[in-house]
Amino acid sequence: MTAQRRQQLLALLGDLPPRTCPVVARLIGQDERDGRVVERLELDLNGMEAVPALFVRPAGSIGRRPVVLYQHAHGGNYRLGKQELLEGHGDLLQGPYVDDLLHRGWSVLAIDHWLFGERSGRDELDLFKEMLWQGRVLWGMMVHDSLRALDYLCTRPDVDPARIATLGLSMGSTMAWWTAAVDERIAVCVDLCCLTDFHTLMAVKGLHGHGIYYFVPGLIKAFTSAEINGLIVPRPHLACAGLRDLLTPPAGLERIDEELTRRYREAGVPERWRLIQEDTGHGETPMMRAQALAFLERWLGGR
Repeated sequence: MTAQRRQQLLALLGDLPPRTCPVVARLIGQDERDGRVVERLELDLNGMEAVPALFVRPAGSIGRRPVVLYQHAHGGNYRLGKQELLEGHGDLLQGPYVDDLLHRGWSVLAIDHWLFGERSGRDELDLFKEMLWQGRVLWGMMVHDSLRALDYLCTRPDVDPARIATLGLSMGSTMAWWTAAVDERIAVCVDLCCLTDFHTLMAVKGLHGHGIYYFVPGLIKAFTSAEINGLIVPRPHLACAGLRDLLTPPAGLERIDEELTRRYREAGVPERWRLIQEDTGHGETPMMRAQALAFLERWLGGR
């Protein structure tokens, strides 16, 4: 039943490129400094345009290591994209994640999603309309690129394919739980500040808070947010949210928490689901950072 629902969810994402061919990766450059090796890559994830990416690993690392598929935010900062991993983001009050992840022995991959970073320069609404005419869905194409990035990670000889996590803030949060929902190769999911119940968001008239990229035709006829997140069960999943965040109304968080608490309990692994709520707005707090890293340490393991 879970596999069928997963395929039903994917089918809502429009006409997606095939995933039959191996991902072709081209190394653009490599730098080593401050205990890290930064590979700058171009990945062929969709057959339409090259996808710039960063693969960062601890210097001197050998063998297969756990890896985090890092999902960048939106925030209207189209020029940032994957560089958020190295430079941080305005809503990441503790700074960028890269060193926190590397110091625990994990490698990290971040890609530029459609419209962002080196793929920026187009209007979001225009691209949404263009894709819709073509039978595609912008969010679907973004999810597809994440899945292909996961395909790529599983081919690297320095990655342990059984220990891949995904992590993101805001748009990256939504991408994290969608990617984990549709692909069981994600072993651990951590999402920050965007676990949103669709129906509650409509009830509080909060749809304007999301860009057009977020919307999938026919989605709420087939799925609630809790049902999408239910596809992650029984894998470990941590969500962090602010009680004053307009994108995550508390009533919706309560609805999702109740459903996922029940599902994880029925699966016999109640400790693998956790929702942390703080009296804050749309942004990561020190406690969220600490809990995210502790959760990853517990379930992803060390080097």
